[in-house]
Amino acid sequence: MTSGGGAAQIEAELHESYEIVGGAATAGLLLLCDHASNALPDEYGTLGLPASELERHIAYDIGAADMTRHLAKALGVPAVLTRFSRLLIDPNRGEDDPTLIMRLSDGAIIPGNRHLDAAEREKRIARFYRPYHDAIRRTIFRCAAGGRMPALLGMHSFTDVWKGTPRPWHAGVLWEHDERLAMPLLAALRAEADLVVGENEPYPGQYEGDTLWQHGTMPGRAFAAIEVRQDLIRDADGQQAWGERLARILSRILGRPGMVERFAMRSGRQCAGPVT
Repeated sequence: MTSGGGAAQIEAELHESYEIVGGAATAGLLLLCDHASNALPDEYGTLGLPASELERHIAYDIGAADMTRHLAKALGVPAVLTRFSRLLIDPNRGEDDPTLIMRLSDGAIIPGNRHLDAAEREKRIARFYRPYHDAIRRTIFRCAAGGRMPALLGMHSFTDVWKGTPRPWHAGVLWEHDERLAMPLLAALRAEADLVVGENEPYPGQYEGDTLWQHGTMPGRAFAAIEVRQDLIRDADGQQAWGERLARILSRILGRPGMVERFAMRSGRQCAGPVT
C-alpha cells in the first residue's frame, strides 16, 4: 500500500460517544464503523430491555468493531467508531429520519424509547450523534490537510438469517453513484474463490441522510460500505481473519498506480463547493 510518505499521522482518541483509531493521514482510506458498540450510558440502563437483547443485532453490528480495528492496524489507516448502541440513537440515519431512534426493532419493543419527547431526542443527538459525525469531519479534514483526501469505507455486518430465511452472501458491497472504491472492492471480493458476494445486498446501496451520504455522496468523496455476515465474524478468530482478508485486498487496490490520487478527485455528484 502506498502512504504518500506517511509523515502526517491521525492520533488515537477516546471519547464518550466515539473512538478514533490512529493511522496515516496520507494512506488514502478512512474506515467508519457506525454500529461498533452495544454500550448504553448508566442512566439509560438497558432501555427497559432484557440484557440478552443487547447481544442481538438490534443493538450493534456484531463483530464489526474488532474487524475494523484489525483492518485499520494491518493497513495503518485511521478509523472512527461509535461507542454507543444504535438502540440509543442510530448514527447511520439522517437527523430527521423517523428511524433515528427506534421504538420497535426486529420484534423487540424498546420501552426506553416508546415515549421519547423532543427534548430527550435532541439531548441524544447533541450528546452522541453529532459528536460522532463531527469526529468524522475532523478526521477527513486532518487527512486532507496532510495532503491526501481519503476514500471512505463503511464497516458493517448483517445477520445470517432474516425472518427465517438464510442469507447466501458471505459479504456485500454497498454503493451508489460513485464506483471508484466500490467496483474494485467488489471485483476483488468476487475473485476470492470461497466467497459469495452481493452487490447492494442485503441492503440498498444508500439511504438519504446516512453516514456515507453525508460524508461521501454530498461532498463528492469516494466511498463504499462493506457488509460481512455475522456468523463469519462472531468470534475473535473470524474477526481477525476478515480483517486480514480485507487488508490484503485493499492494500492491492490502494497500491494501484494513481488509485489513491483518483480517490482525492471530486466525483460528478455532489453539492456545490470545494471537497473538504
